[in-house]
Amino acid sequence: MCGFCGFPSAPGHWTEAGSSATAHDRLRARYRRADLLKSILPAQGLTAHDDMQTPGICVGTFSGNQVIAANLAEVWEAAERLSGRVFDPLDPAFLDGGTQDGGER
Repeated sequence: MCGFCGFPSAPGHWTEAGSSATAHDRLRARYRRADLLKSILPAQGLTAHDDMQTPGICVGTFSGNQVIAANLAEVWEAAERLSGRVFDPLDPAFLDGGTQDGGER
């Protein structure tokens, strides 16, 4: 149970597959995932924060709206809900920090 938010411990998710069985490797993968999100989302008007204490990733807007996403799949749902746009995390334009063609809702 998280002492900050009261969430129960997060079970593993398929997006975390491939992480080694050691706690150190899982934590390193989590830091890497957070760094990638921090580099991708600002171009879309969003922020990502993982303090490594809360079981989840905080996705927010520059105006202060925030949602805690329990896993990577929920990050994209939160990004769409907060921005009002459709995201395809595999689109090269999105990964390069550009906007998607036809991504408006």
